[in-house]
Parts: sequence; structure tokens; C-alpha cells
Amino acid sequence: MPHGGGKPNDGGKPHDGGKPNDGGKPDAAIVRDALGVGVAVGLSGFAFGVTSAGSGMTLAQTCVLSLLVFTGASQFALVGALAGGGNPVTAAAGALFLGVRNAFYGLRLSQLLSLPRAVRPFAAQWVIDETAAVALAQPTRRAARIGFAVTGLSLYLLWNLTTLLGALGAEAIGDTDAWGLDAAGPAVFLALLAPMLRAATERAVAALAVVLGLGLLPVLPAGVPVLVAALAAPAVLWARGRRGTGEEGR
Repeated sequence: MPHGGGKPNDGGKPHDGGKPNDGGKPDAAIVRDALGVGVAVGLSGFAFGVTSAGSGMTLAQTCVLSLLVFTGASQFALVGALAGGGNPVTAAAGALFLGVRNAFYGLRLSQLLSLPRAVRPFAAQWVIDETAAVALAQPTRRAARIGFAVTGLSLYLLWNLTTLLGALGAEAIGDTDAWGLDAAGPAVFLALLAPMLRAATERAVAALAVVLGLGLLPVLPAGVPVLVAALAAPAVLWARGRRGTGEEGR
């Protein structure tokens, strides 16, 4: 991914791929970590290919979903609803609700990555949970760009490849739950998120989001609990502000 016309973060000296950037983390280490995420999550495309084929979608429809939609949770929500006999319009609406969170990631990443305008439409296709988590975990803009690009490219290629293989070999693979592929994405995302929860406020937001998301999951349509869980951040910040105001007034 192009770096635009920005100057190197270390005052103009070129970075060696094996040397630390100004955040103290070698570029090679960033690439290795990003590839690890891309491979681990990309393998869950097998599960989607199998699930999509089992829901009655054709091979072409399954592959086009991964190529154009490329957000696993929304794809699973769509084919899961169709497999359960749901209305296609309702299924698509649930998938859309679940994908709305990527727009919020995009707002943050657009500032962090500061990509050239010509690159942004292509980079937007890769704005998902994993690329956002890897990019936001980096100490510098350069490192964030590397992490975002490597994670996005490796995950996009592997996800689409395994989607194709999963759809073709649905009967041979069998029960994907027994392989644990359905849990790969969430497990990697949580592993990336946990080290970032350093302050008490951040931990409070995470805890409230979990309570809201899991608590509302049985009673709200697919995708909606995720959106409601996003309210955890303003709720915690509001409560913190109220507490601070109360202490000042004493």
C-alpha cells in the first residue's frame, strides 16, 4: 500500500525492514504479526464456504459474497438467516446492521493511516475488525500502514481462497464447528484487543459492551446487539464525567 508523500517518522532516514522504526518495533515483526492474524482468520473462510453451500447458495454466489462483501460476521449472518428459512430482505438487513461497525473503524483509520485519496476506495474494502485491531495497536503511522496493508492483503487472499475450497469441498470437510474454524476470528480479535485495555475506563467500556452484546443477543435481530454495544463507550464516558463533576463540586 502506498505511503503517500509523507516524510519518514525518524526525521528523514530510510527504514531498514529489519530495524526498529521510531516506535521501537521492527518492520519485520509487524509483518510477522500481521501475517499471523491474516492466516489465522483467513482459514475460517472454510467455514463460510461450507455454511454458504449448505444454505443453498451457489458456488458463484458464495465466492462473490467473499470478494465484494468481505466481512465475515455479515456474511455468516446472511447465509445463516437464509439457511434458517429467513426472508432474503430480512437476512440482508441483518447483515447490513452487523457491517455498520466497519464505518466507525473507517473514521478512525482514515485519520491514523492518512492515505492518498486515490488509495482510499481500495483500502476501504479491507476495513474490518482484524485490520483495524492490528493498525490501531501500532505505535506509529508507518507501522499502522504496514500492519493494515499486510493484514488486509493476506486475509483477503486467504479468505477468498478458503471460501472457494470450502464451498467445493463442503461434504468432505463436514462439521466446521468440530474443527473450531468458526471461533478463529473472534479468538484472534480478542487476543489483539485485550492488551489494549490498560486503563480502568477502557476495561469498563469493554465489560459493558460484552454485557450489552451478549444480553441482547437472544432478543434482538442479528447485528443490532453489536450496534447497541457501541453505546458502552459514550455511556462510560458520561458516567465518568458526572463523577468528576460531582467530586469537583464538593
